[in-house]
Amino acid sequence: MSLIQLLACPACAGALSAEWACHGCGARFEAPDGIPNLRLPGDARTDAVRRFYQGAPFPGYPPRDTLAALHARAERSAFARLLDRAVPGDARIAEIGCGTGQMCLYLARGDRLVVGADLARASLRLGAAAAQRYGIDRVQFVETDLQRPGLPAASFDVVYSSGALHHTPDPRASFARLAQLARPGGVVMLGVYNAFARLPLRARRAAARLSRFRVVPFDPVLRDRRHEPARREAWLRDQYQHPEEHRHTVAEVRRWFADNGVEFLRTYPTSLLEDEPGDLLAPAADDWTPEAWLAQLGWMRTLGREGGLFFTIGKAGRQEGRKAGIQGRGVEGWNDEGGKAGRLQ
Repeated sequence: MSLIQLLACPACAGALSAEWACHGCGARFEAPDGIPNLRLPGDARTDAVRRFYQGAPFPGYPPRDTLAALHARAERSAFARLLDRAVPGDARIAEIGCGTGQMCLYLARGDRLVVGADLARASLRLGAAAAQRYGIDRVQFVETDLQRPGLPAASFDVVYSSGALHHTPDPRASFARLAQLARPGGVVMLGVYNAFARLPLRARRAAARLSRFRVVPFDPVLRDRRHEPARREAWLRDQYQHPEEHRHTVAEVRRWFADNGVEFLRTYPTSLLEDEPGDLLAPAADDWTPEAWLAQLGWMRTLGREGGLFFTIGKAGRQEGRKAGIQGRGVEGWNDEGGKAGRLQ
């Protein structure tokens, strides 16, 4: 399979030719810098988010970054190491809201095919330029929007989205479209802000507004980036000045999964008090709602020091007559002390 087969016309879902023409409706698309523009006009709120990231792509690449440095940065996180080890060597992966594509480039080894989709061309250009520097040719970046994605339904072994859906106008509707991209038996991994774990950052944001963001107290990421002005500014904008932000509980996201035929497996970090997962495709040990609420309160201390992101992991429902796909080919999530979940910082 070629990378172009993992893209589709956003208007009619038809297959695309090598010249970026739709075999179905005949529409033609441009691909400046090798990045096809499969984004149809969107609503005003989505456009505001796109313009926001056009102005400050996130996350940025450190100066003089290399592929080895990217791998080393990722592998400081147990979550990233487990993810790379668990994803099949020939998996078809879609990252929705890939930003500057660092996770795409990290996962692009073996025979994997990776599609990184995002609204903001400025971010995608950084990812494509890095792929060229690193000599990676198994990643295709694409400018598109989940409202009408330029990706074929039921085509991906792994559909991964971290830090994106909570910036859409209707995260629940966005998840419904994202879930359709996974093939039967495929894995869906969704990272969004947790309503409890986000509270410490919201308190820091309230304090920072008093100084018009000249002083942001107690933010460890800003402290670590004090000698990297561009990356520091990108974090400040993304975390403290975003035009669209939503926060969610475990129970809420589980309802999204159930509504879209995705079997809930577990969260990462665990929403149980003593069940830190080793295999994220293994169902959680039990399902006691009070324990999940207590665990989320604990996330204020662990995840709250940075962004407050958590993952929910599930398996896409089977279509009649088709076998579930990746049993024994499990996918595990990654997280660096909870806060940097899903993106390389």
